[in-house]
Amino acid sequence: MNTNDLTAILPFIILGGTITIVMLTIAFCRNHRLTALLSLLGLILCLIAIWPASNVAPRQVTSLFVIDLYALFYMGLIIAVSIAVLLLSYGYLAARREQPEEFYLLVLVATLGAVALVASDHFASFFLGLETLSIALLGLIAYPRDRGKPLEAGIKYLILAGLSSAFLLFGMALVYARLGSMEFARIATLLSSPNEVSPDLYWLTGLALIFTGIGFKLSVVPFHMWAPDVYEGAPAPVAAFV
Repeated sequence: MNTNDLTAILPFIILGGTITIVMLTIAFCRNHRLTALLSLLGLILCLIAIWPASNVAPRQVTSLFVIDLYALFYMGLIIAVSIAVLLLSYGYLAARREQPEEFYLLVLVATLGAVALVASDHFASFFLGLETLSIALLGLIAYPRDRGKPLEAGIKYLILAGLSSAFLLFGMALVYARLGSMEFARIATLLSSPNEVSPDLYWLTGLALIFTGIGFKLSVVPFHMWAPDVYEGAPAPVAAFV
């Protein structure tokens, strides 16, 4: 990995460093305002880091990530939304009895999973980013642990996330078994060459399972049955983030 690769993934590096600093701060000094300020500062630096990353885009960073202008645009959008959610959350958390510091840590971890997701060029990085986002959202949805509705929403989201992950993994396994690759660019090349790969039960079933898993994640029809309960039970800033 050279200097240009490090520049391309600079938002990831800053976000990962922010998560580490916030985690250590919570461990040694619990302070709501300090934690919120550190989280906001880290996200603002991530947003600024998109500019130098755009100067070296498009760039393939290992086989897992492609940092291009589309990825950088959505990374900027996700980071901006996270900043807005943290600003909305400060007053919400200050008025409640829960320890508020870990909330900011979970938002940062969810943001890291989301930005990894949009830059993925491989099933492995795609799944890890999606699961990092989902697990952090699970904690955020059930964060007011002394009330029934958030806990119920968290349990329902856990079941939905587990089902969707199972469908995704099985679908990815079938696609890999047929095509022999987990890289999106390579898979697209193979599927666009009818002479090399003909449609068969393996990759068509795998594709259907992947779309089913994504459907559960996005709560699209007909996988939307528990989505209203999750939105109703989640704290207001978390519902906005989701």
